Amino acid sequence: MSESVPVRCPACRRERLYTVPSYLCACGAPVAPALDPAAAPTAVVHRAWDEDWVTLHCVSCGREGQWPHPELGCPCGTALRLPVTGGTRPREPEPETREPEAQEPEPGPTTLHRPVFRSVAIRTALDAVTAAALYLRWLGHGDVRRADQRPTSGIGLAAPGLLAQVDPSVRPAALRDVECLWLTAMAQSSDCVYFSLAGYADEARAGADRLRVPLFLLDLTGTPRPVNAAAAALDARGA
Repeated sequence: MSESVPVRCPACRRERLYTVPSYLCACGAPVAPALDPAAAPTAVVHRAWDEDWVTLHCVSCGREGQWPHPELGCPCGTALRLPVTGGTRPREPEPETREPEAQEPEPGPTTLHRPVFRSVAIRTALDAVTAAALYLRWLGHGDVRRADQRPTSGIGLAAPGLLAQVDPSVRPAALRDVECLWLTAMAQSSDCVYFSLAGYADEARAGADRLRVPLFLLDLTGTPRPVNAAAAALDARGA
């Protein structure tokens, strides 16, 4: 059962009930940020990558990962960032997502039993980046972070051996966008994957098929939908 706590907006002084979210680790165990009851929420004025994410520790497998920092939107228009402590609280996994501890799944898409992907609704460009990062973690990529090199368009994400591009614009991704991502990934000896909110031009899809770049379409629920065969294969097998 998720924890619900009252939060008072420092701008309008109104109080709302906030339900603490939980996120699924790559091992399948939910983790959740622990709110700091001694600290007050702050208004979000400027966005910064390090402030939008919080490092959580999974008590089941020991992994540490970055997850969205808890925020709450007040009806007065103020975005509130809720303070957290350094620890995490384990959440009991849903019965249908728990894997037997004594068994190891065999390779192959027909024997993998990953938990159901849970994302965030997309309302802003940051939400699109968050959804893509959550999906990459669900696939099995650890240490998802902001890419050091900025892409030609959108926002870059990186993980060991992987480079991803998230395009939250309203125009379909072009062939040049896909080719630039592929070239940058090749220079870093990494795989690559592209996420777009507006879809892809025909030339971009054809080029991605030729270069074997997985293409995903982000819908407003935050769920990535495979667009080509490379993306469908990645979605089925995971990282």
